[in-house]
Amino acid sequence: MTEIKMYEKKDGTTAYMFSVYLGTDELTGKVKTTTRRGFQTQKEARLAMSKLLLDTDKHGFQKLDNKPFKAIYEQWYDQYKSTVKESTYTKTDEHFTLHILPEIGSIPMNKLKTIHIQTAVNKWFKAGLTRYKRFYNYINRVLIWAYKMQIINDNPASRVILPVNTSQFKTMKDNYYDLKELKHFFDCLNDLDNPQAYMYFRLLAFTGMRKGESLALLWTDIDFNNNQISITKTESQGAHGRLLVNTPKTDASVRVVNVDNKTMSMLKGWRKTQRNELLMLGFNTINKDQLVFSNNRNTMLVPTKPRIWLQRVVQRFDLKNVTVHAFRRTFATLAIESGATLKEVQAQLGHSSYKTTADVYTEVTKKQRKDTAQKYANYVNF
Repeated sequence: MTEIKMYEKKDGTTAYMFSVYLGTDELTGKVKTTTRRGFQTQKEARLAMSKLLLDTDKHGFQKLDNKPFKAIYEQWYDQYKSTVKESTYTKTDEHFTLHILPEIGSIPMNKLKTIHIQTAVNKWFKAGLTRYKRFYNYINRVLIWAYKMQIINDNPASRVILPVNTSQFKTMKDNYYDLKELKHFFDCLNDLDNPQAYMYFRLLAFTGMRKGESLALLWTDIDFNNNQISITKTESQGAHGRLLVNTPKTDASVRVVNVDNKTMSMLKGWRKTQRNELLMLGFNTINKDQLVFSNNRNTMLVPTKPRIWLQRVVQRFDLKNVTVHAFRRTFATLAIESGATLKEVQAQLGHSSYKTTADVYTEVTKKQRKDTAQKYANYVNF
């Protein structure tokens, strides 16, 4: 039996409430009734009551878990760890610990609403956190899992509206050096007298390899006879900042990259310099596991080291501020500009999808835009 009635609130205003009989729980034999209040109109109360009856008919007497979101995340995370590499689940937990759980971690699952997630997303966006979409996606993954596990009957994250950062598009589009800028960068970098940094960025700019791939590189990966480098591993971070060597990002990332003669000659020079420097520190570098780039303990460089080198030269010489990843984009852009096909660039970069290469790296450069008009005029020729 159901009943909708008007009542007076403490502040003197009126509202509507309903009491509804939902039947008998087959598992416990208990009669199930519920009361809901606070509706502004009788129609609003009737709609809420109809939805409640429909949900009960569809899902039975399933009760939403009143555990906090954090507890459900921990259940999801235990299973998630068995599906990805250590470096991946460590980074995921860092995102939750630093950003997601402080916002919604304490909210019980039976009270978690879309507005809670929307508010968190808006906060990250306004704070300028470029990974706000990734944080949202993680929340959504946990809630999709909770739905599949029949912990919740609805995913509140599915109705979140993601803000659009138009300024970010411009920043990412400009995140590379054109030919003139690249030459100037290396002139400035040369003045810092850091041969390892110079060789590092030369390798990135002239091969297009990823930062993690370059940091895990061994001298035995380099074929000086055929001017090729084998990419078979990548550096990543595990729990507590522990450095790991993992397989590359995708199957296509396992590849052989071709290298120009000058860069190969410079690598030979760097190998001699490295041997002398590390020998003075008591390390013998003539072994099959010797890193191409290493610290003064002859172990892998931390992932932030290239960024430190880059910021040092950018700030000192007031250069265009780019990321380390910009040198991969620079290679792709200049390779296409020089006449390489997208398929050739895709193979060199190790993209599993041709579309990835086309979508990310084929912005028309300033030089190409200027050349288009002249090429047309030369062809039409009147």
